[in-house]
Amino acid sequence: MRTAEKMYNYCIENGYGRGLTRNWAIKHFKLLEENLRSDEEVYMTFIGLNNYISPTKHGNNYAYAITNQRIMFGQKKMFGGNFKSVVLDKLNDISSSTGMLMGVVTIDTLGEVFNVGVDKETADNISNEIHNIIFSMRNESDKRDISRENNSIEEIKKYKELLDSGIITEDEFNQKKKELLGL
Repeated sequence: MRTAEKMYNYCIENGYGRGLTRNWAIKHFKLLEENLRSDEEVYMTFIGLNNYISPTKHGNNYAYAITNQRIMFGQKKMFGGNFKSVVLDKLNDISSSTGMLMGVVTIDTLGEVFNVGVDKETADNISNEIHNIIFSMRNESDKRDISRENNSIEEIKKYKELLDSGIITEDEFNQKKKELLGL
């Protein structure tokens, strides 16, 4: 999902917002597309009212994307636009709440809190999907760490066999062991 069109279609297909019009929503997502890094993968997108306080007090529609690295926010204006991103490591929490008319997805980061207004049926769905994505990424990271540790242990065993058979010295074994353990 690297193009504005695909990001917008994802929102429509999953009920994660529409924006005021299709053309403006795609323009907002175009800002995100232009700011994607080559090693970045978009997992989820949605549209909502940025800096939502009430139905009449907000920063208008923004496009949002959750990637493997950050949360991106974009709003195209008649001249220029607004773009912001928050690295996932700076994310404290994602929550949702619903009122009489609207729902709010709250993105709590180390530096700021962002309230995104969406329809009340969608708020929980967006919040839950973001949580699922973040937990999935953390589980994958944990699996990679365990795999690296297992590979290091296997390598150490191989070097121990070389030491026991006299092919390498004790100093060579200890140096390689430290290297593999990252010490």
